[in-house]
Amino acid sequence: MKLFLKGQRCFSEKCAINRRNYPPGQHTRPPRKTSEYCLQLREKQKAKRIYGILDKAFMNLFKRAERQKGNTGANLLILLERRLDNVVLNLGLANSRYHARQMIAHGNIRVNKKRMDIPSFLVKQGDEVAVVAKESVRKMATDAVELNKGQPVPEWIEAEPSELRGKIVQLPRREDVPHPINEQLIVELLSK
Repeated sequence: MKLFLKGQRCFSEKCAINRRNYPPGQHTRPPRKTSEYCLQLREKQKAKRIYGILDKAFMNLFKRAERQKGNTGANLLILLERRLDNVVLNLGLANSRYHARQMIAHGNIRVNKKRMDIPSFLVKQGDEVAVVAKESVRKMATDAVELNKGQPVPEWIEAEPSELRGKIVQLPRREDVPHPINEQLIVELLSK
């Protein structure tokens, strides 16, 4: 299952999942029957690895999603999509999620013309995300935009790749989440 951890490489034929779709090792065992708990845990781990966050941050987002009105699982995925590192990656300003987190942590991203160095910052409708005016950072972001030219930008984000910025037009919906995550299994696991 692709987690898109290697950035652009996951979209090419060099992706390790495409080349070897079996577990590593000399003597691979036949698959065993998986339990309900195992399926739930794997789904949670998959979501954590796709978005690149640790367990404590994931639990905090889940508690916040529980307090909101509506479907808890959909709320959780919407909160994950609204994170600033995810928005920078979706705008195409970074090569991978780790690269986006590094750009933010180094203070190279501005939200509403204010320096932002927190990758977990949740963007709101109307927020404008841009790259700082430093030449070396702009060159790095321009290279990333060229590399990500073929990747679609979600419809809830309005991107201006030539200006190295974007705007949050509306908050994401459950349908806007591109990853195959079964949020119901995550809710069942974490509600115990």
